[in-house]
Amino acid sequence: MIYKFKSKAAGDLIMLGPQGDELMRLLGREWPQPRGIFEARDMPQALARLHAAIAEQEAAAAATPEAEDTRPRGLPLRTRLWPMIQMLERAHAAEHPIVWGV
Repeated sequence: MIYKFKSKAAGDLIMLGPQGDELMRLLGREWPQPRGIFEARDMPQALARLHAAIAEQEAAAAATPEAEDTRPRGLPLRTRLWPMIQMLERAHAAEHPIVWGV
């Protein structure tokens, strides 16, 4: 499934299925969700959850010695979530919802 997030406050954001599913799990939503909405009033909590997940991943990475590093290679969570964090911040500031699947 491909997620296409839309808001009047920002350009469209497209996430492939695995990344979109991960985002939904981090935000406490069941996945896959073909349609949905993030209301402006819920965005501060969503941002806090995403920042907490990033901090947790970075703390785990810092605590793992390089010789024992068994984490999968790829983009860190901070990089993968940055576009959504920006979209949430802009939409919240403008008091516009973010929708997908509509």
